[in-house]
Amino acid sequence: MDSQKEALQRIITTLANKNEELHNFMETLSHSLAGVQVNCPQAVSDLEEEFDRLFTILVEMKESMINTIKQEGAKKTQELQHQLTQSGGALKSAVELLEFANNALDIKDEDEFTKAAKQIKDRVTMAPAFRLTMKPKATDNMDHLMVDFNQERQLLQNLKFLPVPRAPEMEVGDCLVLDNTVSLAWKMPVEDSKIDHYILEYRKTDHEGLPRIKDERCWEVVDNIKTTEYSLSGLKFDSKFMNFRVRACNKAAAGEYSDPVTLETRAFNFGFDSSSSHLNLKVEDRSVEWDPQGGKGLESKVKGKENKGRSGTPSPKRTSTTRSPAIRGGRDRFTGESYTVLGDTSMDCGQHYWEVKALKDCKSYSVGVSYRNLGKFDQLGKTNTTWCIHINNWLQPSFAAKHNNKAKSLDGTAPGRIGVFCDLDSGQLSFYNAETKQLIHTFKAKFSQPVVPAFMVSPVGCHGRCTPTRDCILYQRTCPVIKT
Repeated sequence: MDSQKEALQRIITTLANKNEELHNFMETLSHSLAGVQVNCPQAVSDLEEEFDRLFTILVEMKESMINTIKQEGAKKTQELQHQLTQSGGALKSAVELLEFANNALDIKDEDEFTKAAKQIKDRVTMAPAFRLTMKPKATDNMDHLMVDFNQERQLLQNLKFLPVPRAPEMEVGDCLVLDNTVSLAWKMPVEDSKIDHYILEYRKTDHEGLPRIKDERCWEVVDNIKTTEYSLSGLKFDSKFMNFRVRACNKAAAGEYSDPVTLETRAFNFGFDSSSSHLNLKVEDRSVEWDPQGGKGLESKVKGKENKGRSGTPSPKRTSTTRSPAIRGGRDRFTGESYTVLGDTSMDCGQHYWEVKALKDCKSYSVGVSYRNLGKFDQLGKTNTTWCIHINNWLQPSFAAKHNNKAKSLDGTAPGRIGVFCDLDSGQLSFYNAETKQLIHTFKAKFSQPVVPAFMVSPVGCHGRCTPTRDCILYQRTCPVIKT
C-alpha cells in the first residue's frame, strides 16, 4: 500500500510539473501570438514608410535632374542665340561690303578707284565676318545628361528584406557560475562576418526550466558585446536560478534570441534566528550585536555580507534547504554562557558555502554548524552535535577546531575571512582561508540530522565587531579553487 502511494505520488508530481510546463508554454504561445498581431501591422507600416522615403528620394532626384537638364538647355540656347545674332550682324556687314566692292569695279577714275580699293581693304580687315568664330559654342547633343537606370533597376528588382542574423547557440557546457560571477559563451550556427555585436539579456528567477513570460523579474540588458563570451561580475545570488539569452546584431538589424538557458546559482540565503538567540545578542536584519544589558549596549557585532559561491551548469542532483517556519519559544532561547545565534535555514543535503569576516577588534568568536536541537546551555564545539572553528584574540590567542568538547590547535593565525564549506552528501565540513582559498581544517562526520549555520560571539574582551556572511551559496562541485 505504501509503495503504491509513493508511486502514485510520483505520478501526481510528474503530472503537476507537466501541467505547469504546459501552462507556461501556453502563456509563451499566447504572448507570441499577441506579438505577431502587433508586430505584423507594424512591419507593414515600417515597410510603407521605407518605400515612401524611397519614392520621396526618387521624386526629389527627378526634379533635380530635370532642373539640371533645363538649365543646360537654357545655357546652350543663350549661347547659340548670341552666336546667331552676331553671325546675322556679320552677314549684313559682309553683304554691304560685297555690294560696295562690286560697285568699285565700275569706277573709271584711277584715283577714285585707288581710294575705293583702299577703303574696301580696310573694311575687309575689320569686317565682323572675318573676326567671328565659325564654330558653334554649343551643340544640340544632350546625351551627356542621359541616365542609365539599369543598375538601379536591377538593385530594386533584387530588393529583399534585411539579412537578419541567425539566433546564436548557447554553449551550456562552457557556462560557469563562480564567485558572484557568471561566465557565458555562445556560438553562431553558421559563420557570419557581418555581425557587429551581441546583446545579452539576463534575469533572476526561482523557477527551473524555460523562462516564464510572467516572471516577477524583468530582463536586464548588456549591449554592444563584441565577442562570443561574456562574464557578469559583482552579482548577488539571491535567487535559485538565472535565465540567459543572447541575440546577434549586424549594422542593419537584430536577430532572434537564442534558446534561453537557465543556470542554477544554488543560492542559499539564510537569516539569523532572532527568536532563539542569546538575550545578550541583539539580532537585526543583517547583524548581531553583543548587548550586555539585554540589547542596549554595543560591544561586538556580527553582520551580514554579500554571498559568495559557484556552481556549474544545472545538475540533476538537487540540494535541499529548509527555512524554519517555527519560532522557538523563550524557554528554548540560548542562555548562560552560550552566546549563540543560529541560521534560520536548515540544510539536509548538498553542498553549502558561506564566509565570516572578522574585524580587527573582534576578540573571540566561533563559526560552524549545528543541529537545530542544540541545548540552550550548549556552546559550539562542546557537544557532539556542533562543529566549529574558534578564534580567540584575547590575552592568550588561540586558533582551534572544536567538536564534542575536543579542540585541535591549528597552525598559523586566523585569516581575516573564513570560508565554511559544508558537504552533507560526503559528510565533510571544511574551513578555508577565504582570501587565499587555502584549506584550514576538515571535519569528517555523518550528519544524521539537518544542520544550520551557527555563530557564537563571546563577551571576553569584546570592544569591537566581527562580520560573518549570512547570505550564502551552495557549490555543485566539492569546493572553490583551493590551494593545498
